[in-house]
Amino acid sequence: MPFDFGYIIAGFIVGWLVGLTGVGGGSLMTPILLLLFNVNAAVAVGTDLLYAAITKTVGIFAHGKLGNIDWRIVGSLAAGSVPVSFITTLYLADMDLESGTLVEQIKFWLGIALLVTSLSVLFRNELLKSSGHKRRLSSRTVTILTLLLGMILGFLVTLTSVGAGALGVTALLLLYPNVHINRIVGTDVAHAVPLTLVAGLGHASLGTVDYGLLGTLLIGSIPGIWIGSHMTGVVGEHWVRNVLALILVYVGQKLAFPELNQLLGLVILLSVVVLKFIIDNRKLKPVVVEE
Repeated sequence: MPFDFGYIIAGFIVGWLVGLTGVGGGSLMTPILLLLFNVNAAVAVGTDLLYAAITKTVGIFAHGKLGNIDWRIVGSLAAGSVPVSFITTLYLADMDLESGTLVEQIKFWLGIALLVTSLSVLFRNELLKSSGHKRRLSSRTVTILTLLLGMILGFLVTLTSVGAGALGVTALLLLYPNVHINRIVGTDVAHAVPLTLVAGLGHASLGTVDYGLLGTLLIGSIPGIWIGSHMTGVVGEHWVRNVLALILVYVGQKLAFPELNQLLGLVILLSVVVLKFIIDNRKLKPVVVEE
């Protein structure tokens, strides 16, 4: 299989999964570029950031027409994420982009971001239920926490390209439990566009964007997203999402903690599977009604 064709296939698979489940983007593309194609870590992140900015721009217009964007929340997130993204880019500018130290740092934080993202996907409903029993926060506290969330996302996204999707949505659902899920998703997409654009342009200024690779990935991902979005009623999206999250658990621990024994990594994955199985079975436990 020609090398360029491999990138097109990778772009299509990621696009299909994003269209089908809403999970993916940086969570999938950056690890694929790193682990399967041995792309330089900084180049993989920088290229994926512009890739995300382009693909999510389409989403911002769709959500905007439906009124699914809360621009006040977007502003609070961006107030934290954009400055931190700029600062992180300055940090990268002072680093040797080919150094093993930077590569290890990117892999570590990428692994952590993947672990947090995957767990937020697997246990989102449980997180929301537990947060529902807590006392509501004041609007000022929520605004401050939103700003802090933006700062965290600004760092993670600029350094790893991961965090603006599933992790951002889960955190926003916890902070704004009364906002409809569609509006949360639209708001997250609207914030991801300027963040990934600023971070991507920052990487472009460092020379860590491969424009040929970017174009090749888009050739595969654009039809993949379209096909995936039209298969949501055909394929079991819930199961695909869970399997995808479990894959991210394994990849995340492998990137963040490469010193772990391979068997221990499988044990961690199996533990998460068992925990998820137990929780799901408790939900399905029938209620006995006394006659």
